[in-house]
Amino acid sequence: MHRPTLSRVALILFLAGLLLPAAGCGTKAKKKPATIAQKLEQARAQKTPEAQARELIKVARSQFRSGDKVGAAKTLAEAKGLIPADGEAVIAGARLVEIAEVYAQMDDRKPAREVMKQALEAVGRIEDPISRIRQLADAGAIYGAKAGGLGDSKAAREAFDKASEAAASVEERFKAQALAAIAAGYAKAGLAKDAAKMVDELEASARAIEEPRPKAEALAAAANVLAQNGDKEKAAGLLDEAAAAAKSITQHENKTYALLAVTAASIAAGDAKSATALVKLAEKEAGLIGDPEAQKNAIEKVRAMQGDLARRAK
Repeated sequence: MHRPTLSRVALILFLAGLLLPAAGCGTKAKKKPATIAQKLEQARAQKTPEAQARELIKVARSQFRSGDKVGAAKTLAEAKGLIPADGEAVIAGARLVEIAEVYAQMDDRKPAREVMKQALEAVGRIEDPISRIRQLADAGAIYGAKAGGLGDSKAAREAFDKASEAAASVEERFKAQALAAIAAGYAKAGLAKDAAKMVDELEASARAIEEPRPKAEALAAAANVLAQNGDKEKAAGLLDEAAAAAKSITQHENKTYALLAVTAASIAAGDAKSATALVKLAEKEAGLIGDPEAQKNAIEKVRAMQGDLARRAK
């Protein structure tokens, strides 16, 4: 029987290697990112108007980042049309504040103000004080910020005054959450003196908390404000405490969000090394969240933080 020579065997094997896909080599074809048209289609396919609005706002952000302000404005108008005037206040308020924020970032101030007015009407109907305070603080930050906001310190203070009034009646165990939201909002709005006044109270309140997630978030908020006010040495000490509290959490979703809060504060403090390590840990924790929708939302937050970190590194 004829036997192939060694050179013929080598040639056959070589050609087979070219023709057959490599097994186990880890060279998966990269999935192409969805186009804007595909993202819009996916957003409109969501099961509820609230979910459709939420996803459309994300698409509008992508359109704006890509330079398509006209398309972004059109998408925001579509999202706003999906939010009923008499809908659940906490959801309507959150979505409207997000829409106003994107308009402000686009420097479309007239629609931003119109939507913010509607947002505050919805926020005023929210029964849960912490949710109301957080949304008022977000609104204040958007009103006050000169870059990517409306640069209106008067309107910002009005929102923060309402938030502070609500915080005064919050139970002591939730006080740090309320103060953290307001202090962070002041810092984002560029109202450094107002933010600084709250830091001591916030720090004392944070240290009194036993539950690790709110403790980590409150300490991170205090560190964030200190860093933005230039006291980076004290901010670093609080960040160490905040990171330790976040890492002690066993529940994956809570741990993810606590780590993201500390990451944001680390970025503000200019500590890119710690921020990179923390967001990597947050990414791992987000992947372990059992509920699919909660996992998706958490991963989106992680990706946004990673993007922010990458932009600042350039």
